Parts: sequence; structure tokens; C-alpha cells
Amino acid sequence: MVARVSTVAFQGIEGVPVEVQVMISPGKVLMHIVGLPDKAVAESRERVQAALHASGLSLPPKKVTVNLAPADLPKEGSHFDLPIALGLMAALGAIPADALTAYAVLGELNLDGTIAPVAGALPAAIAANAMGKGLICPAESGPEAAWAGAGIDILAPRSLIALANHFRGTQVLSRPEPAIRANVANFPDLADIKGQESAKRALEVAAAGGHNLLFVGPPGSGKSMLASRLPSILPPLSTSELLEVSMVHSVAGQLSGGKLSDRRPYRTPHHSATMAALVGGGLRARPGEVSLAHHGVLFLDELPEFSPQALDALRQPLETGECVIARANHRVSYPANIQLVAAMNPCRCGMAGEPGHTCARGPRCMTDYQGRISGPLLDRIDIRIDVPAVSAADLIRPTAAEKSADVAARVARARDRQMERFETAGMKGIATNARCSTSMIETFAEPDAAGLQLLRDAAEKMKFSARGYHRVLKVARTLADLDDKSTVGRIHLAEAISYRIAGERLTAAA
Repeated sequence: MVARVSTVAFQGIEGVPVEVQVMISPGKVLMHIVGLPDKAVAESRERVQAALHASGLSLPPKKVTVNLAPADLPKEGSHFDLPIALGLMAALGAIPADALTAYAVLGELNLDGTIAPVAGALPAAIAANAMGKGLICPAESGPEAAWAGAGIDILAPRSLIALANHFRGTQVLSRPEPAIRANVANFPDLADIKGQESAKRALEVAAAGGHNLLFVGPPGSGKSMLASRLPSILPPLSTSELLEVSMVHSVAGQLSGGKLSDRRPYRTPHHSATMAALVGGGLRARPGEVSLAHHGVLFLDELPEFSPQALDALRQPLETGECVIARANHRVSYPANIQLVAAMNPCRCGMAGEPGHTCARGPRCMTDYQGRISGPLLDRIDIRIDVPAVSAADLIRPTAAEKSADVAARVARARDRQMERFETAGMKGIATNARCSTSMIETFAEPDAAGLQLLRDAAEKMKFSARGYHRVLKVARTLADLDDKSTVGRIHLAEAISYRIAGERLTAAA
């Protein structure tokens, strides 16, 4: 007799159906696991045997064969423990075999028979629903899996004994409830920043249109403080965005207690991060910081200190909104619709261009330092703003600063206008001007006569690339949305071009 249990293997954020087949037959006393298991799956043999023994079951002195089908699909992770154990229990008659046909199963076993949480419960629940099945998962992963839908039958036992009692009818397991993480009460506020009105304006524009942003200024001018306050003015995640973000974090094992949050991700990797850490990869092709920042913000402080190869690897995710990891034996795609925010000093000593400061190496210090960032990457940054040192007047007698809540209200209104525009045009899945196609932005951001002349003169004089030209239009469209204007005017284009001028100087250095 062969007992069959359904489970999933993960390819990116998608769950691929896998069938665990267990057969107990006469032969040498041994347990074989076949079907391209990795080390964690192969070691499940010892965990399963110990957990069954702790639960009052022992394997008969026969040959046990476990096949993970399809056999040519690599199986990775410890979540195959529970389906293997349930297959053995069904083969031994400890639980009815037909009770498992309606469920997909995943979970890691402890030696005492309890079930440990695993990564990927939410994608597994969605995959199980697509197969027309319910889900059996660890108790700590239940609140996460419950977000897949109210119509999915989910069992979240704490141990093998609890699950066996449920199938016998002596202990009924209740369906877990979706859990959401409480938002941080003391979130950084824009009102904490003194001065830097131009930088705050650029931050608001970037938040309203989802534009990439670069702060350039001396040490201590407030670049990192400004970037850390960007999440406080961004709108919360929509329902579809919440599920997309949570699926990536679930696969990465970063959902604490199975609780989801509607706050947009804000990732701040150190400048020593490798290419695999940024864009994903490694032995199991895990998602990197770019994918973990999906629908949120990726902040790169000290931008030129990152490896040039790692920075250039960001070019494809910034353009396409996805990160493709290709390996010899498989290809994985993770979503990476991010807003890039970066900060850097103007030179290695940090004080180039500041009054009263002279760099010992002269202009070469700034040129060499800024040249570490490639021109193609800079061309993908919509807004570049200089952040000068804060004056003594701003520190001693600061004026009342605007709070994040007030700015967030304007940003929300601008984003609502963009959503309405894109929905009217039948462009589903696009929420910000930064993600609008080049053909459509020429229609949505068609300037008036005065603005068209200004744009033509600036493009010819500054030698805008085609990408740069369209990104100026996107920023101008966002500025018009903030002003509640249906037409892009000369004033909007002038401000958008001013954000591009500083970037052209950096491109020349690169």
C-alpha cells in the first residue's frame, strides 16, 4: 500500500505541487528518501523517526521508501517533515488515509513530536487553494496562512498527537484567525528635521509619484534622517500589495509570528552587502533586499561605497520591477517594484563645495568618488537634490516644521488622482507615475505650449537621454497632481528639470 500526501516546493514565491508517496514493504530495515532531496530533506529521516517515537508510534522492522514526486524537481527545506510523517502514520493506520486527501501539508518536526514554524506558509496556502485543497501547517504559521482566504480549510496543530486526535474526532482544531502586526507608535516624523525645505519638497514629490531619489550633501546635513521619514508620508499597502509583499517575506522567513503589516517595507542594507544579498541568490536562490523592499523603499546610504557590480545589478529591477535569478539548474523570478532612495557625500572627504572648506586633492577627489556610480544607474534616478549643511539659524531658532501627517494627506490625494487616471485608461496594476509606460506618459503629461518650448530647449541644451526625457515628464506629471492640475504647465516642467540638472552633473562625473 502506498500512502499519498500533498505538499509544495517553492520556486520563487510560487508553490509547486509535490506528492509525498510512502510505502512500507518487506526488506532491509532502512528508510530511504528519494526525489532530489537536499540536505535538510534528507535529514528529515531522523527527525521524523524521533517525532513518531515521542508520539507513541514506532516504525515496523521493514523497508520504508519515501518518494517526493515529481522526482526531477529539486526539493529544498525542512517543511517536508510533516507530510512525510503523516504519510507514515497513514501507512501504519494511525490516521485514516482518506482524511489527508483534502489537504496540502507543510511543517518542520521537533524531536518531541511538536511542529515548528516554517517559511512560506502564505504562498503554500495560496497554492493549496489553487489545487482545491485545504492546508495543514504549524500553529505559529496559521495566522499567516489564514490571509490566503476565508474559504480555505486550515488546520494549525501544535503537535502530531493534536493532529491525530483531530482526525479521530477527540480534539477538534479551530481555524486560525489572520493576524496583523501593530504599527509603530513613535514613527519618525518630518517635523523633527530643521531646515532643508528643498529636500523636504523633493521627498514629498518622490513619495507622491514613486520616483527614485538621490540626496547629495556633506556629513551631518540630514540625508539619512530625511530618508528614514519617507515611510511616514507613504500611503499604506493596498490589499493586493499586502499579499504580494507578505508572500516575499513569507518565503524569506521574515514574518514574525505570522503577522502581516500594511506598512510599506523600508530596507537599509549596509554598503558591504554583496550582489547576492542585494538582488537575491545564494545556494537556494533566496530573495534579496530588492525583493524584500517590494512595494516599498530601498535606502542605500553611502551609495558610492557599495560594490560597483552590486549597484549595476540594480538596473534591471529598477526598470522591469522584477528580479530574475538564473542558475544552471533553475531560474527564479522575484517581484521587485521598489522606490530607490540613496544618499552620498559629494566627495570622499565629504565637504566638496561647502563654503570655507578646501579638499586637499582638489576637484579630482569629487570626480573619482562620484565616478564610482555608473551613468546608466544615475540615469534611472528621477530626482537628485543637494542637501547643504544646516545653518546655525535653523538650529538656534527653528521655524515650525510641517508634520508628516499633513504631507501624507497631500501625497495620498496625488496618488488617488494617479490611480483614477490609470484605471480610466485601463492600465491595471500601475499605481504611480514612475511606473507608467513611456507611450502613456507622453499622453498623460502633454505640456502646454510654454512648457513644451521649455522642455525642448532643456533637452537640447542638456542632452537628455530618451529615458531622462520621459522621466522629466513623469516628475512633472506628479508635480501637477500635487497641485491638482489636469495639465502639465511650464512651472511643473521647470521644477522637474531642476531636479534633473544636478543629476546630469553626476552623470558627467561617472
